[in-house]
Amino acid sequence: MRGLPPGRPESTCPAPVKSPAPARRANTLHTVLGERDRAVIDFERCWWLYPGPKDRAVGEFLGMSATRYYQVLRRLLDDAEAERYDPLTIRRLRRVREQARRKRVEGRLDGGVPGD
Repeated sequence: MRGLPPGRPESTCPAPVKSPAPARRANTLHTVLGERDRAVIDFERCWWLYPGPKDRAVGEFLGMSATRYYQVLRRLLDDAEAERYDPLTIRRLRRVREQARRKRVEGRLDGGVPGD
């Protein structure tokens, strides 16, 4: 996780907007986001600031394959702790995911082939 490319000030990528944390019960399991999970969310928040294609930037700045990156990102979309960390990014990605699902379902209902 190498951070922003040289010559780019960190201030160009806004910090996540925190939502107020709900009261937690003492007997509930609480998962804490790891450094990698936070780095993936931070990268997704402002990936367009990185030079070149997104897949290459993932490998260069996060040190993981694009496939692994998207697996981690999909898991984080359903993680309540990820939403508490950066609610705007997570909710935006959930909307994108839901729009894609809706488009696939509508294509099937119209008798079309999904992906057309």
